[in-house]
Amino acid sequence: MTNFRKAVMVGCGFVGSASVFSLMQSGLFSEIVMIDADKEKAKGEAMDISHGIPFAKHMKIYAGDYTDVKDAGIVIITAGANQKPNETRLDLVHKNVAIFKQIIPAIMEQGFDGILLVVANPVDILTYVAQKISGLPENRVIGSGTVLDTARLKHRLGEHLEVDSRSVHAFIIGEHGDSEIAAFGSANVSGIPLNDFCEMRGHYQHEKSTNEIAEAVKNSAYDIIQRKHATYFGVAMAVKRICEVIVRDEKSILPVSTMMHGEYGIDQVVLSMPCIVGKEGIETKVPFQLSENEKEQLASSAKILKDILKTIEI
Repeated sequence: MTNFRKAVMVGCGFVGSASVFSLMQSGLFSEIVMIDADKEKAKGEAMDISHGIPFAKHMKIYAGDYTDVKDAGIVIITAGANQKPNETRLDLVHKNVAIFKQIIPAIMEQGFDGILLVVANPVDILTYVAQKISGLPENRVIGSGTVLDTARLKHRLGEHLEVDSRSVHAFIIGEHGDSEIAAFGSANVSGIPLNDFCEMRGHYQHEKSTNEIAEAVKNSAYDIIQRKHATYFGVAMAVKRICEVIVRDEKSILPVSTMMHGEYGIDQVVLSMPCIVGKEGIETKVPFQLSENEKEQLASSAKILKDILKTIEI
């Protein structure tokens, strides 16, 4: 029986460990299992994080193996090669696809029937791979997509406008990577169109400002990696948010990696698009108004990913 109070983290590197730490603080789960190729590292991370439980809520956090996934509600996969300075997410494709060809069968052999949350990069490609190898329904294989990119966009817009970023409503869509699209056409601040709000705050060079903000968001990970060699705190919070939405059946709208089936003329490729997410995973994509330019950019993003998929054997 699937237990949505139990989560499994596959991969105990920076992202996996930071995510478990964030989930420990959230109190969402009563049991979190940590799995890594380096079993001693998994044990050490589990011990370290467990020592914070007296300051949080009662739960069990321990190192385990793939037999522990059988009854888990959510399995989160962060395992994979790390992105290095001057390396794009797409450069990681073949290394991480090979790793997924080992991980996904090991999970499914246990009779796993919960939700797979893919976080490893390139997340859109690996979500596609996980869907194909696992055989799970597409709605239950989710990529973390552009949830973090969208948070970065809201943060930047909040700074630019000197307003609480939680009042900013905007999405990054498409690839979680260099071809991502900042969908400014539908962006608003508490219902007020973005350009109108900008002018209210004394900003009038809309195209220049939005281009600069979109570029800064796209390059955020590269900037962080250049300085500290890895990104993990932001994505850990994104993982926590996605898990919250699933466990609490919030039916919140998140830009997660999902298979396209003809939307905007795009088919058989995984892209990050706003979706209603709840206890069954992705409930439905949200009809999202895009400008003609944004549609063209989305099609280009899809083509980049499709071209990569042609080089992969699944």
